[in-house]
Order: sequence, then C-alpha cells, then structure tokens
Amino acid sequence: MEQSLEQMEKSGYLDQEFRLFHIKDQTEGEFSYHYHDFHKIIVFLSGKVTYHIEGKSYHLNPWDILLVNQYAIHKPEIDISVPYERFILWVRSDIDPNALSACFQKAVDRSFNLVRLNSQVQEKLKDILYELESALNSQAFAAELLSHALFTQFMVYLNRIFLEKQYILDQQSYSYDSQVENLLRYINRNLDADLSIETLAQKYYLSKYHMMRKFKEETGYTMHNYIVSKRLLLARSLITQGIPVIKAAQQSGFGDYTTFVRAYKKQFGAAPSKG
Repeated sequence: MEQSLEQMEKSGYLDQEFRLFHIKDQTEGEFSYHYHDFHKIIVFLSGKVTYHIEGKSYHLNPWDILLVNQYAIHKPEIDISVPYERFILWVRSDIDPNALSACFQKAVDRSFNLVRLNSQVQEKLKDILYELESALNSQAFAAELLSHALFTQFMVYLNRIFLEKQYILDQQSYSYDSQVENLLRYINRNLDADLSIETLAQKYYLSKYHMMRKFKEETGYTMHNYIVSKRLLLARSLITQGIPVIKAAQQSGFGDYTTFVRAYKKQFGAAPSKG
C-alpha cells in the first residue's frame, strides 16, 4: 500500500543539544517512513535489520553506524524473530554546523549514510558511547559537564572518520536502484526548479510511467508526494530562518501561493506564518 509523505509519522521533539537512547526490543509492527526535525545517529548492536534511507537500503552488521540527516526520509525493516538492540542519538540540527554536524551534510552530498568501522576504531567509539551512557545516568560531580565532553568527543571522531572516508566501504552492505538514486539526488538539489514528471522523464530519458512506477517500487511513495513534501520542509526551514513566507514559498518551488498555503496546513497543521 502506498505510503505518502503527508501521512508519514513525524515523531520526537528535541529541545536539548542531544539525547541518547539505548533500546533493545522485539516488538511486532511495521514502521512507516518518517523524518525528524533533528539529525539522528543509529548505532546498530544486534538483530536483523535493513535500514532504508532516501532510496538506499543498508544491510547492517553489529556496530555499523547510520547518519540520518534532518528531514531525511527513513524507516527500519526489522526481522522480529530476534531482539533488535541499538543506540540512537538525537542531535540538534543547529549544533555548530561548521563542525560537529558536518558529517550529516556530507552524507547528503554523497548520498551515503553508512559508517562501518575496523575493529580498532570500533572499540574506541564503543568505549566513548558506553561512557556517555554511564555519565548521562550518573548523579556524580560534574556528570552533565562530562556528558557534553563525551558527546563532543564522539562527534569529533565520527566526523573525522566520515569526512576523511576512514570507514570500510563494503559493496554488499547496501543496495539501490541507480536511476532512482539519480532522481532523488536531482530532486533534492533542485527543489526550486521545474520538477514536473514530464521534465524529469525527458531529463533522464525514461518513460514517465516506467519512472513513476520504479520510484514508487524503490521508495514506497509517489514522486509527486515526495517532491511536494520536500518543498514544504525546505519552505518551513527558510521561514524559521526569517525568510518572508511568500519568498520562502517561491524559493521552495511553489509557483502558486494559495496551493502552497493549503499544502503547508495539510502537512504541518498550521498556517506557514506560524511555522
């Protein structure tokens, strides 16, 4: 059944610099595609999980790390026959964008979200992560200060590894359709351009019906819903930065303001002036 972006779950609210969760469960239920207003790091510990992020499917090994950028559409596909254990780190999107969050933008630029480590580096990050978990649960002297120091240390190492490509690139660790990946990359980099089905089909020399069918098969949602929702997310981001609403709509690819307002209210439940 089609999962439109307008129906996607948007869960979680982050008013702190970061939050850490250590979860182990074995529950039934299919996850729907969703996004967050913040960045997310998933550290896979055990289980049988494939993670879908913006058209790519990542087949995870223990201690693989996934970088999920703000507004990236994602969902896990979980085999419930075994427990699924992971660390999840929520990171505010406005945290020092020129340093600690650089890896998230680089993941977008590369269309690649997986960090697979050699054993030596894996042990280093593992130690920091468990120390961070302990500090966050501690009432000892300066525990909060230590927590922030460990979080910064973890993020610095993670950025170094990802930005400098110090991770293991295993071709068997992910799968994707190259045509759909090209479409996703172009759409996300050109939200203010003409993204009509006809224009995209001509650009990539595809039958529009074949293109739409393949896009839906690979991502679970239609091209139209994807494009509209990504434009709305961009518009909301621009509005929160102080860009006037009409200008934000135009810069996000909406030619008709009334259509924009109607779509914005439908997706976010409030008028854009309140975005």
